[in-house]
Amino acid sequence: MDLYFIAKQKELGELLVRKALKKNKTIVIGESCTGGIISSIITSVPGSSKVFDQGLVTYSNKAKIDLLGVKEGTLKDQGAVSKDVVTEMVSGLFQISPQANVALSISGVAGPGNLNSQKPEGLIWIAYGVKGSMIKTSMLRIDPLGRNYVRQKSSIEALKLLLKLLENP
Repeated sequence: MDLYFIAKQKELGELLVRKALKKNKTIVIGESCTGGIISSIITSVPGSSKVFDQGLVTYSNKAKIDLLGVKEGTLKDQGAVSKDVVTEMVSGLFQISPQANVALSISGVAGPGNLNSQKPEGLIWIAYGVKGSMIKTSMLRIDPLGRNYVRQKSSIEALKLLLKLLENP
């Protein structure tokens, strides 16, 4: 892995844990394309157990349905890499982790190659929010520079979104 990614992930993970501690927030994460990288970054920080409840890797559609309550129809109609699926993932995270008040989910096309012409390598959907508030979404188009690059870069972008969320009152 690129030293830039290691340093940036460490920096963002530490900032996130500090901010969550300061704001008394508990975080839950649902990951697909990143396969647990975001949860791993957060839990590598000493003291993260005070702010991190759980991280689920729901890589398959079945796992998204069974563990997070994503509707089968949404997956069929929109595909796993979609705004609607990541939004339903966040809703499911709040259901399975009642103590969590901040959630993030991510799904994307890590590659190599495209899923189809509408879902190219590097297309990432992220949903995130504070319990009881509107769930926000973000679509990223990461340069298709290989599977590892897409996964590492999207993890960094997800951490940035969580930090931004925690900076708001």
